[in-house]
Amino acid sequence: MVMHHNETCWAAMPALLDEVQAIADDVGLPFLAAQADLADPEPMSDQNGLPYAESRFRWINSTARFWRNRKLALNSPLLSATRLVSEAFYCSGGQLSLGRPSRLLDGINGAEAQKSIGHGEAIITPVHMPRGLVGTVFWVSKEPVGIATIFAQHAARLQNIAIRLASTHNEARGRLRSAITPQRLTRREAQCLRWAAAGKTDGEIGIILDLSVSTVRFHLRNAGKKLGATGRAQSIQLAAGLGFIGSV
Repeated sequence: MVMHHNETCWAAMPALLDEVQAIADDVGLPFLAAQADLADPEPMSDQNGLPYAESRFRWINSTARFWRNRKLALNSPLLSATRLVSEAFYCSGGQLSLGRPSRLLDGINGAEAQKSIGHGEAIITPVHMPRGLVGTVFWVSKEPVGIATIFAQHAARLQNIAIRLASTHNEARGRLRSAITPQRLTRREAQCLRWAAAGKTDGEIGIILDLSVSTVRFHLRNAGKKLGATGRAQSIQLAAGLGFIGSV
């Protein structure tokens, strides 16, 4: 019997979850929290809807039910930080660090972030996927464990397994069903999208690129069709998420 792709991904999840917990125990950060899609109000769960936070992963406070807080994704400083950076970082003593000089996390309240992990330390591994999907895994200790050393030795390993976990779970749930590889955008299509993302009107884009308004609209329509978008705003979002237009 041939399994459907989603079923294959679900079948892979138990072993992957075991591997995640084994690595967490091995590096000395045994308490875990994971979410494959931060925009999903439901917790990351198995095929039957049972949250992994209940069935698979341990947390510092065994009586906490943090996954039931639907405002967490909007209010948590650590999740805000997860959206800002795409590489692993750590939290210790009320400070957030990428393990290198950076200002990306300067705007995050480290003291508030520390509250979510109590007196312990944590490594956070963001997972930024195509089409705007963002997931994460928190690897946490109950007490200080020398997180800077653990980070230097194991951050890449933790990042890799977090990517596999979030991606596999999103595919199992069908979150990536529309994330097909789009046809190539032409140079003009990408240019028109980039200026549209910068807030320019079709007329302004035409002046900048020396094109007629109808030609600008033609390129934007074609780009939208290739990306599978339903409108201008979604075309811009998808093009940015797929790396066609970069930052604006």
